[in-house]
Amino acid sequence: MKLLARNLARTTTEHQLRQLFSEHGDVTECTLVLDQETGESKGFAFVTMPDDAQANAAMAALNLTSVAKSKIRVKIAN
Repeated sequence: MKLLARNLARTTTEHQLRQLFSEHGDVTECTLVLDQETGESKGFAFVTMPDDAQANAAMAALNLTSVAKSKIRVKIAN
């Protein structure tokens, strides 16, 4: 299942996101979206988890939690 994590702090790294989601299951892919001109985070990322139950658990646990002083939102990516 592919999840969308939004409202991330600009300082949050892919590694930090992978660690955060890995606490709830296996992560096969984690892609932080970067601005092509500046190379800085755009504040959102896609996280792919192969097990739907683990992905749903991660979504329930992490949605609206505070990460690096930002309240993140996690939902299923369309």
